[in-house]
Amino acid sequence: MNKRRVGAQYEELAARCLEEKGYQILERNYRCRQGEIDLIALDGSCLVFVEVKYRSDGRLGDPAEAVDFRKQRRIIRTAAYYCYSRNIGESHACRFDVVSVLGSEVRHIENAFMYQR
Repeated sequence: MNKRRVGAQYEELAARCLEEKGYQILERNYRCRQGEIDLIALDGSCLVFVEVKYRSDGRLGDPAEAVDFRKQRRIIRTAAYYCYSRNIGESHACRFDVVSVLGSEVRHIENAFMYQR
């Protein structure tokens, strides 16, 4: 199975996990020049940008560790463009979550990182 198909499978798993928690999925695989965001959802009135990371085992570490500073900056820039393109003001609550899948264990990390001005 190719990486894109595997990624799509685990993004779907993450979306179902979030929906079970009451999140409303707005976008899947949002792409623009700034980058890509796996899932964009609403948690109540809070806009949530979600990065999904999968590893079959722990040999390379926890999947969430792959969301390093450079990846965070790219996600933040992409989220800023998403908000700009949809006229979502800076006063609207948002956060950045990570869904980490290690083998069959799914872990949702709310506020995994924050936007620093």
